[in-house]
Amino acid sequence: MPSRTSSTPDSETGDVPTDLGDAGSTAHDAVWFEALVREHATAVHRFVVRRAGRDEAEDLAADVLTVAWRRRADVPDGAELPWLYRTAGFVVANHRRKGRPIPVADVPDEIDSDDPAVRAVQEERVREVLGALSARDREVLLLNAWEGLTGDALAQVLGIGRGGADAALSRARARLREVWAAAES
Repeated sequence: MPSRTSSTPDSETGDVPTDLGDAGSTAHDAVWFEALVREHATAVHRFVVRRAGRDEAEDLAADVLTVAWRRRADVPDGAELPWLYRTAGFVVANHRRKGRPIPVADVPDEIDSDDPAVRAVQEERVREVLGALSARDREVLLLNAWEGLTGDALAQVLGIGRGGADAALSRARARLREVWAAAES
């Protein structure tokens, strides 16, 4: 039997391995994939829009779903969305490394008019405070606030243990409070 690759893209390079090993899982067939797309495509698209801008989001979200299809044997049952978010993070990172400009100011305002994330990012002070945080703190906070991830799901997306994810979220929240307080004064 051919060797299998890890269940997520390479965390150092962000590359998605192409060696699928035994990708012919009976549980992860076309019907499974269609259900995965129906259930999670919108969440993946929003995740990508918030990180790469609207112009590139459709293509990048499609890339994430393409990886999910190719790596379907590696997608963990019951934790599909965290796996997709982690993969999307690597897809966006690869996209950024290609030197394409990322329109940071391009915040989605038409996707869902009642999306709290959209309303929050439209606030100038929120953008300034988030911009003052480290990229890691910002990502942890956004995964929690925008994607609703906590506990094991947050840990899986970050590629760390549950305790580490809880600590990272706690530290990021503390730094956010500090930066927010400084911005108010």
